[in-house]
Amino acid sequence: MALEEKTLTCAECGKPFIFTIGEQEFYESKGLQNEPKRCADCRSNRKQSRGRNSGQPRQMYHATCARCGSDCEVPFEPRQERPVYCSNCYAETKPTR
Repeated sequence: MALEEKTLTCAECGKPFIFTIGEQEFYESKGLQNEPKRCADCRSNRKQSRGRNSGQPRQMYHATCARCGSDCEVPFEPRQERPVYCSNCYAETKPTR
């Protein structure tokens, strides 16, 4: 099937934007099945507001590893009902793809 440029509407600002053939080829090469929902400007703004590119350090939370009992820091707030693992134990317990 030949690719054609598509005009999409940004879910953030409501403005139309072009989903180019090059972008579609990139999405296909990465196995992405959904079209972008935001225009380039809104995607850029969203990335910057997420904290990773804003120069601010990521907030870390103290936790105790549920497997080995060591103290560790994690980038999410631990909840009582969910186990938290240190990086070594997590690497051993996470499922392989």
